[in-house]
Amino acid sequence: MIVGCPKETKSQEYRVGLTPSAVKEISLHNHSVLIERNAGIGSGFSNEDYISAGAKIIDEPEEIFLKSEMIVKVKEPQKKERKLLREGQLLFTYLHLAPDLDQTEDLIKSKCTAIAYETVTDPLGRLPLLAPMSEVAGRLAPQVGAWTLQKTNGGSGILLGGVPGVGPAKVIIMGGGVVGLNAARIASGMGADVTILERSISRLRFLDENFIGKFKTIFSNSGNTLDLIAEADLIIGAALIPGASAPNLVSKEQLKIMKSGSAIVDVAIDQGGCFETSKPTTHENPIYEVEGIMHYCVANMPGAVARTSTIALGNSTMPFILSLLNKGWKSACKDDPHLLNGLNVHAGQLTCKPVGSALNIKTIDPHSALKI
Repeated sequence: MIVGCPKETKSQEYRVGLTPSAVKEISLHNHSVLIERNAGIGSGFSNEDYISAGAKIIDEPEEIFLKSEMIVKVKEPQKKERKLLREGQLLFTYLHLAPDLDQTEDLIKSKCTAIAYETVTDPLGRLPLLAPMSEVAGRLAPQVGAWTLQKTNGGSGILLGGVPGVGPAKVIIMGGGVVGLNAARIASGMGADVTILERSISRLRFLDENFIGKFKTIFSNSGNTLDLIAEADLIIGAALIPGASAPNLVSKEQLKIMKSGSAIVDVAIDQGGCFETSKPTTHENPIYEVEGIMHYCVANMPGAVARTSTIALGNSTMPFILSLLNKGWKSACKDDPHLLNGLNVHAGQLTCKPVGSALNIKTIDPHSALKI
């Protein structure tokens, strides 16, 4: 099979879908790889690295899409790229369709087969292809939050860890999953006063048993949320519902009880965001202000640390890429129901129920798609 990897076109996205080591592994399985020229530069991989690994360098993305049976990317295809997709072509990347009607309609119209990293599961119900980027984004969140709090950026001028004689910032993390846990570990390591808000009692118990003394845990309900955000210097939105829109946890009206100059980092912005006032931003213009609260809502946070992110993502996607290439997508999905959970679009049909519910689009069962 011919697999193509175009250069990412989203604003300031420096990651790349395939590393040179991934290309070498794919080539050892007798498949061909086409890489767009300079696709890996932002992640520290040269064209020569890819050539040495067995790839062919292609100058134009149109040729990649035309000649490839499978497209591997990092971010969702942009408008121009979606026009290049065709019936029968396999797309394997992050999609985040729930808040994105335009992309969903374009993928359906293309009749391609689209498998989304973020809805592939494992036997324990976890999200193995979302996890590495959730870890990166979670660890970045306190770092960018501390930057947003600086007075020169419109923040309150509070140092996250404080200094002797001056207390640390109060950090509230909404959600105790992979993002929330990684954010809490870094924020507490920076010396902040950290509290995780979480609804799952079993998850709260896990966090308490394994990280007692490092940060606090509070059951998430309306009363506790209001009490905590009123005292917060930094709030990190880390709640996620697989495949669906992120839950709205703080309204615009509730921002008025927060301290002026406090900061919000919405890690869930790819799925619509955890805050009513969230809207996607870029690394070039990452922050904006609403009701005196600074919002950091960059939709591709891990792209800021592209080399780490690319290698971490590649480690996780490689087994699935080989399965799709060696077996074909239908056989691979028949053999692995967790990979089948990643199927979002096929042959003009939406196959992911949470996306359909979010966008009010009719869906078919993914098992039915295997027969189309």
